[in-house]
Amino acid sequence: MKAGESAVMGGGGPAVNLKEGGERKEDGMEVELTDALAIDSSRPSHVPISLDLYPAAHELPPRPPPANECNYTHYYAIDVGKPFHDQYVFRHHNGLCVIGLASTHAAFMIDTEITGVDYNVGKTSRAEIKAVGKRKKNAQVLEGNSALCKVMAGETFFLVRCCVRGTLLEVNERLIKEPHLLVQRPDTEGYVAIMMPRPEDWKKAQPTFLTPEQYKERRGIPAISDKL
Repeated sequence: MKAGESAVMGGGGPAVNLKEGGERKEDGMEVELTDALAIDSSRPSHVPISLDLYPAAHELPPRPPPANECNYTHYYAIDVGKPFHDQYVFRHHNGLCVIGLASTHAAFMIDTEITGVDYNVGKTSRAEIKAVGKRKKNAQVLEGNSALCKVMAGETFFLVRCCVRGTLLEVNERLIKEPHLLVQRPDTEGYVAIMMPRPEDWKKAQPTFLTPEQYKERRGIPAISDKL
């Protein structure tokens, strides 16, 4: 090795000789080194981006869409068991289904305040059934017309049903102590239960559900564009 040169061995590769003046000799070939972090003052500090790539500001939503809209496909089942017993089924891409009350459910149309949610509608309380582990041991398989809970409003109660055959993974136990969530946040913290239907059971049930557009049309709910 000549004076002024240093040897660098890179991970079992060939030796690289660095010479003064920023030259590299590798396998008899000299390659001029450049500093990857150096900034070329002749180039602009930023590259302008055409505003055509972005929508106009007035077209942007006032806030990002919530997770239950981004990650779930929304379906609705109307008149489940009785008129205006409307429910939603929000299906995640992994197959999980969140069950709850739609905004047009009969429980929201009476003057009496919702006072309680009771999961004791079967031989054992739905709240006592705990699915354990990846195989969901102890989980209960329910039919589409099986009751999940009773929503109490004074002396009146409304049965909430599964809507699709599947494994009951969990119920929303918060509703037992905080039934007001059904009214205040029905499609988020006020959900009733989470189920996992088999693919074949979902295929049977899906044609019976309505899309959000079909649901709004059937219930006479104006679209957002109609309100503007």
